[in-house]
Parts: sequence; structure tokens; C-alpha cells
Amino acid sequence: MSRVEPDFSLVQVPIHLKEFVVEQDYEQYTPIDHAVWRYVMRQNHHYLGQTAHSAYLEGLRLSGISVERIPNIREMNECLAKIGWGAVTIDGFIPAVAFFDFQAHRILPIACDIRQYDHIAYTPAPDIIHEAAGHAPIILDETYRSYLKIFGEIGSRALSSKEDYELYEAIRYLSIVKEDPESTEEVIRQAEEELERKAKAVQNVSEANELARLYWWTVEYGLIGDCENPRIYGAGLLSSVGESISCLQDDVKKIPFSLQACIETDYDITKPQPQLFVCRDFQELIDAILEYSKRMALNVGGTESLIKARNMPQTTTAVYSSGLQVSGILAELEFDSQGEAVYLKTTGPSALAVGNKELPGHDKQYHAEGFGSPIGRLAGESTPLECFTDEQLQEKGIVPGKRSILSFESGLQVAGVVRYILREGGRLVLIGFDECTVTYQDKTLFQAEWGTFDMAVGERIVSVFAGAADREAFATGTHKPSVISARQSSYSPEQIRLHQLYQQVRNIREKQQAFDRDTLLTILDELDADYPEDWLIRLELLEILYRQAGTEHEQSRLHSVLEKLKDANPNQKQLIMNGLQLLGL
Repeated sequence: MSRVEPDFSLVQVPIHLKEFVVEQDYEQYTPIDHAVWRYVMRQNHHYLGQTAHSAYLEGLRLSGISVERIPNIREMNECLAKIGWGAVTIDGFIPAVAFFDFQAHRILPIACDIRQYDHIAYTPAPDIIHEAAGHAPIILDETYRSYLKIFGEIGSRALSSKEDYELYEAIRYLSIVKEDPESTEEVIRQAEEELERKAKAVQNVSEANELARLYWWTVEYGLIGDCENPRIYGAGLLSSVGESISCLQDDVKKIPFSLQACIETDYDITKPQPQLFVCRDFQELIDAILEYSKRMALNVGGTESLIKARNMPQTTTAVYSSGLQVSGILAELEFDSQGEAVYLKTTGPSALAVGNKELPGHDKQYHAEGFGSPIGRLAGESTPLECFTDEQLQEKGIVPGKRSILSFESGLQVAGVVRYILREGGRLVLIGFDECTVTYQDKTLFQAEWGTFDMAVGERIVSVFAGAADREAFATGTHKPSVISARQSSYSPEQIRLHQLYQQVRNIREKQQAFDRDTLLTILDELDADYPEDWLIRLELLEILYRQAGTEHEQSRLHSVLEKLKDANPNQKQLIMNGLQLLGL
């Protein structure tokens, strides 16, 4: 999948998320891919009509999703636009915070690859069955789509860690090699061991990690109603032929939904889930995510939140009590004797904003090498500096053109010639100094030869969150797309011929090609000679013949082969049985 500039006429993708969007090359899907989609969707349409949330079947239709073929994302967008949502295609797993950010903008990010024929029941990799047919239908429910949007707004500001990102890369790599038909058992084993190592390396569970767990146990693997008779709404269950059935059996424990239980329960993407959480209704989920947000650095602020941000080697924003927002990679903190942060410093391109709007002249180009500033009150002052009147500033000698020395309660000192004073919303947010030095204890934090010192004003940090304050102006998000990409598919002459046979069967079913007994016999003979283990194309042929009088002999022939394939391979036994049951056989 190549990153291009897709058609955004129906979906306005924020600038900082465009780098995750790839083109859906619809022609890349093979006839086997469409057959895999059709098999899963026919099974789900039949089974989930009775066990999924009531929005499911109608949601499929209203999302522009057909049972017969893989959806075209642009067609989906035309349907989703009616409820104020849209969709874009992405390249497999993306960081959780970025995924949440899409949903904050009412956009479903949809992985456009599709699982292999051999992984038709379940794949750990996100694919178009999971993302489109799993996520899209339930957003027909207004309360549920409100939950997704609120979750996105909160989750996109969750702080993560370096270990989180390394774990994400390990998960992404494993999902890719498991879906690569050329991967050896040794390559898969090494990827699994690497994932296990990265998981063990995560010592502290970050906000982003906890929210990823909550998302998993609700949006991905959630049940709704009561524990005795729940219904399915989680996309991971709605897109898994096997687990959508097994999840409702007694050996999978059903637990009443609890915010704390969800964020404390880790998960393994490679295995069926041993327990599931059952919410009463979607409002319970909204209440939970709002409750969780109260404990986040976003709403807590302070030194503890700054330390969390320093452990996240991506862009974060620290908000001063004056309203000034400092966006960049937080690299250094200075602490007083009580362990409170009294100075922060970002590294690399940084920007300043107020009210999520970048301040003119304080963009990434101006603060290209970072930004540093004190935190706290001036010594001996009962009024925070951000609340000083012009008269109070004059009394302290803080006047443009005059040399001033500002001593903070922490002992930090700023000395220089005042260049400018900036107020926003009635509060003082910045004071610029020329010929300035900033010292704390025995450290020099800023030297006069470095140029103008733009000093943030604020006695405390009231909020810290992931990403930039003005994300459009900053233009890049918290994470970059992974450099690990799936291998482009290549097919042998034998595989290409099998694709042609699948297409021929589809053409007959859709009456684009006339049913002909001689053609049928030719296909059957070729399958028996060259593709003796392919059960899916035989199911499709049996479906066609089941409606054709006078084909009893050929039906019996296909049925006999399917029975042998069913008994020969335990992994496909249930899949073949499900297909036969759908035909009433």
C-alpha cells in the first residue's frame, strides 16, 4: 500500500493524521479475497442476526457494506456521511493514540488488507473484515458512536511511553509475519518471542496502555445486556467466524463491566479471550471513559504529569495556569527540594498556543531547537504573575526596554531586558527578554548569547496531554507511521490460475456467465487434479449446484470431497461444517 493523497472530498482528514492514510487499491483484491469476504459475511449475517446487537444487520446495509464483495471505502463514505461519519484506509496496525484521534474526528480508520484464506476464521492482524464489517455497523446506534467520539477525544490525549511504542512495533510486526504466506515457522516464533520480551519490558502501565485495554474490552471484544444472555457489539467478535460463536459459550467467563477491571486486565491478540465484559448499555461506557479522564494528566496536571510526559519521547503539551500551551518533546525538568518541577525544557521543534490556537510568531520554525521556561510564583508575591496588572508590572520594574530581575520562590532567577509583554484573554502569558540569563542553583539554563528568551508565565502546570495544542498548525501527531510494512503479494502461475477459477465461479453465480454442465465438469476435474485441498471454492460450487436441478451427481461428488477435507484437517472442520449448514446440508 502506498501513501498517497487520496480523495478527501467526503472525509476531512486532519493534517497531522494524513500520513497514516493509504490508498485502497481496489484492483489488488483477488477473487479469492472476495470469496473469503463473502464466506465470513454470509456466516456472520446468518449467525449474528440472532446474537449481535440489534443495530448490526441494519448497520451493515446503512454503512454501504455488501455480503457479496469487499467494500469500496469511497462508497462506504457516501453512506457514513449521512450520520456525520466517514472512513479512511490505513496500513494495518497504527499506534493506539493515532487510532483514537481518527475517531475523535468521526473517522473510522480501516485496514485495507484482507486476511489469508488460511486465516479465514480469525487473524491477529487488523483487516478490512474486522475494520469495516466489525466496527462500522454498530455506529448506527447514536449512543455508541457518541462513545467512540468521546473515547477518541480523550484517548488521543493519553500519555504513552517509549516501551508502549516498542510494544506496538512488536505487535505490528507479528501481525504482518502471521499474514505473510512466505513466513516460516521460525520467523513467526521469533516474532512471538520478541513480542513477549517487549511486553515484559513494560514496567509501568501508561494512560495510553490502560485506555487501549478499555478499548479492547469494549469496542473490540465487548458484550452488552446481561451476563446470562448478552449480545455482541465488539468488532473483534463481529469479524471472527469462530469467536463470535465460541464467545457466548459457558467456558468464556462473562463479567459485569467495570472500568477498573477493564484497565487492569491485559489481553493477548493472538489467542481467543478467556473472559469478556458485559456492559448494561452504551451510556455506561460513556460514563466510564469520562470517569477515567478525571485521573489523566490531561485533567490533573502538576509535576507527576510532567514526569509522565518526559517518559514519552513524542510530542506532548504542557498547559500553564495562565492558559499558555507549550507543545514539543519534553526532554528536561528541574526540581526544587520538595520534588516539584520548577523549570521545563522541550527539545526539537516546539510551538506555543493559547486555547489550542498557535500564537503568531511562536511556531515550530521559531522554536526549532526547543523551548524552556520556569514554573511558579515570584518570590514574596501573593498574586500569580499571570494575574499582574500593568501597575503591578511597573512596580516590579517589568517594563519593555528596562532591565529586570525576576526571582522565583524556587530560587530560579531570570535577568534581562524586557522586550515585550503578551497578554491573552486578560492574562499574562509571555514575557520576552533580551540579553537574558536564567539560573537555578548552580546551573545556567539560558545564556544571553542564545538570543531572545521567551518566558512562559504561570504558577503551575494545570494540564499535560499527548500531541500538540494546535494540531493542524503543528502538522504532525504524537507518533509517526511504522517503518515496518507488509510484503507486496506475488503469485505463482498455479495461484493465478486458481484466482481465475474463483472468478469463473463468481461469474456463474452472478449470472455473468451462463451455467454450463460441461464447464462445471471441467472445473471440478481441474480442482481434483491441481487443487485437491481447496474447500472454499468447492463450497461456492456446491451452493450454485444446490439451486440447479439435475446436478445431483455433481453435488454428491462435491459433498463427498468436502466431507473428506473436513475429516482430514481439524482447523477447517468447523468452517466446512458451517458452510454446509448454511446450505441446509
